Amino acid sequence: MDTITLSGVTAVGHHGVFDFERRDGQPFIVDAVLHLDFSKAAASDDVLDTAHYGEVAERIKHWITGEPLNLIEALAVRIAEDLLQKFPLAAVDITVHKPKAPIEVEFGDVSVSVHRRRS
Repeated sequence: MDTITLSGVTAVGHHGVFDFERRDGQPFIVDAVLHLDFSKAAASDDVLDTAHYGEVAERIKHWITGEPLNLIEALAVRIAEDLLQKFPLAAVDITVHKPKAPIEVEFGDVSVSVHRRRS
């Protein structure tokens, strides 16, 4: 299986369980690994035969900036399911980073990752 990797899609979202997270927002960063067969796109040399990564980035941004969710786990699953629905993917890996999470100890990043396959 071939892959497209899109790293560091960043936008401000209002996800979180605390009122101040939903009110103030914070940056969320998403990495996506798209699994698909490049055979058709390689033969046609046409972007319509692959997952247009500019459009993928826009879909990810839509979810980051959209309706607030409590958990980044929920955000990751919704992004994965949306991309599988809208693009010719066999599978997708999504990692959502929340580098400014309200954690009381010093940390570098917190992230969740999901893998979803086309059913």
